[in-house]
Amino acid sequence: MKLFGTRRAREQTDDLIVTTRRPFVQGEPQQPTAGQVGLKDAIRAGWYGNDTDEMFTDVPIRPTDTVIDVGCGSGAASTFIAKRAKHLVAVDHDAEALAQARKSLENHGPASTEFIRADAADLPLPDDLADTLICREVLEHVESPVAVLQELRRVTKPGGLLLVTVPDPQNERMQKHVAPDSYFQPPNHIRIIEREEFAELITDADLEIIRQSSWGFFWSIWFALFWNRGVEFDEQDDPVLNHWTMAWQHLLDTPGSEEYIRRLDDFMPKSQVIVARKPE
Repeated sequence: MKLFGTRRAREQTDDLIVTTRRPFVQGEPQQPTAGQVGLKDAIRAGWYGNDTDEMFTDVPIRPTDTVIDVGCGSGAASTFIAKRAKHLVAVDHDAEALAQARKSLENHGPASTEFIRADAADLPLPDDLADTLICREVLEHVESPVAVLQELRRVTKPGGLLLVTVPDPQNERMQKHVAPDSYFQPPNHIRIIEREEFAELITDADLEIIRQSSWGFFWSIWFALFWNRGVEFDEQDDPVLNHWTMAWQHLLDTPGSEEYIRRLDDFMPKSQVIVARKPE
């Protein structure tokens, strides 16, 4: 079984979401892919608001915005930004991932896009550049989350928004029991960030928290099952993963299930999410 190399679990999840191989038509008795169900779940949780142009709740991407995506990976989720912003700066330390991002973002205007290979703690960018900064599932990989957050703050405009996510500790502790050892070794996850610690990291960086939430119970269980299956990430036809995916699809379609799903997301989400603002 191939693990991550230098790619992160979040990137693999993004890839599953955008590389679905067959159309899913509501009501048809066919097996939806994990990516299709994961996208539906993400939209439910506040991601990718096509009607509101919000990357996440309270994080609109406007046609006048410069957006920096730090840790862009293969660029799978950056296409949402590129279709809406004026300018996108896609940053990653991994040359292969950055090349994939460049390919993924071809012809996804109107944003002009530049690609920069850099460490998140040392961005070759001017102060006060970004109207919005995205940093998803990066801090658990770095030696100094404090240094990275200081750098993210530096390149964000006063009054600008930051959307930061990290894996949830409840999920990470479950994965410790079932994931390969390499999941918690460099270049993968080298720390577990507790919920209170995450908030403190943000406020200690002199950022104002606007929203703190969590989501992704579906992916927590999906990954816990995945490690046992001996399949690659892009394989869509494993019976155990298929059954879990279909079960979650049915739950999403069940009237009145929103509160129940929210409680599961609160208990063991895949990711913690903070929306913050740099003070004026």
